[in-house]
Order: sequence, then structure tokens, then C-alpha cells
Amino acid sequence: MHVLITGGAGFIGSHLAERHLANGDQVYIVDNLSTGSLSNIDAFRGHPAFRFDEADILHWSGMDKAVAWADRIYHMAAVVGVKKVLEDPVAVMATNMTGTERILRAIHHGGWNPQVVIASTSEVYGFNAKSSFAETDDIVLPSAGRLRWAYAVTKLADEFLAFSYARKYGLHIVVVRLFNTIGPNQVGHYGMVVPSFVKQAVCNAPLTVYGEGDQTRSFCDVRDTVVALDRLAGCPEAWGEVVNVGNDQEISIRDLAELIVQRTHSQSPLHFMSYRDAYGEEFEDVTHRRPELNKLRALTGFAPEWSLRDTLDDLIKRECTKNLRVA
Repeated sequence: MHVLITGGAGFIGSHLAERHLANGDQVYIVDNLSTGSLSNIDAFRGHPAFRFDEADILHWSGMDKAVAWADRIYHMAAVVGVKKVLEDPVAVMATNMTGTERILRAIHHGGWNPQVVIASTSEVYGFNAKSSFAETDDIVLPSAGRLRWAYAVTKLADEFLAFSYARKYGLHIVVVRLFNTIGPNQVGHYGMVVPSFVKQAVCNAPLTVYGEGDQTRSFCDVRDTVVALDRLAGCPEAWGEVVNVGNDQEISIRDLAELIVQRTHSQSPLHFMSYRDAYGEEFEDVTHRRPELNKLRALTGFAPEWSLRDTLDDLIKRECTKNLRVA
């Protein structure tokens, strides 16, 4: 199978590449390296079935040929992370919407109908008050704090673009709403909480918790996430659907910090920081984010293999090993 991954040098994209190369597929990655990293794909660079283009999907001259070549496309390219979104909302709007429309147009004109996964986000549920979110639940976004929600709005627009192309042209597209994916190679530069906490705990530094830490999240290991994406892409019943992808086990950010301190046997204290101090402006965070996974299970039989504790132990071991190499 020929697999094209936009944003393939990023966190999730590089794990998709690893999975498909291990399955004997040919993999073509494009990434502008704005948040992706060559280190994520170094292990593949000499692989005969691997190809990489450093390019921005907004201007990539090779898009039409690559799309026509692909049997499956994972569109993962996006500006991600709350800090990055607040720093450069113009780039968020351009990349996340214009880039998606460009690749959908190329697919339509390519003369071929590949399997397509469009990455959306659990952020689109916003302030829905339900304890867990199903794909049919209402989208509740506040009118205030507009730039805070730029990422969610662009991803919601991507969903509408995807379904418009799927309906009008019969494209084989599934939209996935990803819930807090974590795992190896994720970095904390743009506000990702787990790699930040692990790095701080291993160094016995204070763990920086925003607000009171009462907000809850549901974390899914990337090695489980890519299994779900692979299965959904190849499932005809999923085409034209939006599907939650994640793990439905929930934990507060304060409890997460304390668990990481416990698992690292760290002396790190918890340091609570206001959102204004963290982001330089008023910031309202969602209180909870837990997926309902009935649809994913019904379509694919998916069940996560990695528990949160197992993932944290793996990440802690990797961080300790990295620190030993540096020392």
C-alpha cells in the first residue's frame, strides 16, 4: 500500500509512518518542520520504502503527484498546541483550513479515490456540559476569548470541508476527533502537559500546574491511537463519519502530576500557576474532556493496550535514559 502522511515528521504522523513501514507499506511524508522534527523520522531516512519532502502543504508543488500515488492519506499537518495557537493565530487559520481544502481538492482532481483520514480534535466539543462526549453531541464554543478557540474553529471547519467533499464527490474520508494523545517523541514546547511533567519530575523540578489542576483529561497512548486510525481508514463503514479516538479513562491534572511524581520517585513539588501568568492573557480552560468510544469500538473492535501508568513508566524510563546520555 502507498501511504501519504502530511505532517508526518510530527508526533502522531511519525508513529503512523513507523507502523506502516513495519507492515511493508511504502510511506511518503511531507512536513515543513515547524513543529515536526527530523529526529522523529531519522530511523526511517535510509529505508528503501520511505520518502520525505520538507515542504509546506500550502505551497507544496508535489502535492498533486503524491495524492495521485497514494492508496491512503493521513492528513495530520496542522498548527498545534495552545501556546503556538496564541502566538500565531494567522498561521493556524491558514494551515489548518487552507491546507486541508488544498489537499481535498487535489484528491478530487487526482483521478483516484484513496482512503483518507482527516485529523480533528476533541477541542471542538468546547464547553459542552456532558460528562463525556459522543460524536452527535452539541458543539459549545464561547464568544469570548476568540483566539483561544482558533484551533477548535479551524478543525471544525476542516470537518465541514471533509464532509462536503465526501458527499459531493464520493470521497472515502473519515474524520477523527483525537483526545489527548501522548507517548514517545512528544515534546512539551507548546503546552503538552505529560512530557512537561515527566521532564520536570525526572529533574526534581517543580511541576507547573495551570489553575487549580481540577480540570480532567483522558490520555491515549500514541501506539494505540495509530492502531485505531489504521483500522478506521480501511473500514468502509467509517467513511463519511466522524469518530472519537482516544482512551476513556479520566484523570485530573493535579492527580496526573502527583502520579508522575510518585512513579519517578521524585522530590518535585507542585507549582500552581494562573492561566494569565502562563499565557499572558485571560484564558478559560475546559473543565473536562472524556470521549465516548462506542462508535469506534463498533466500527473497529478497538480497545487500548496501553494504560496511563504503563505509558508514564515508559516515558519516565526514556527521559531518565536521555538524561544519562547527556550527563
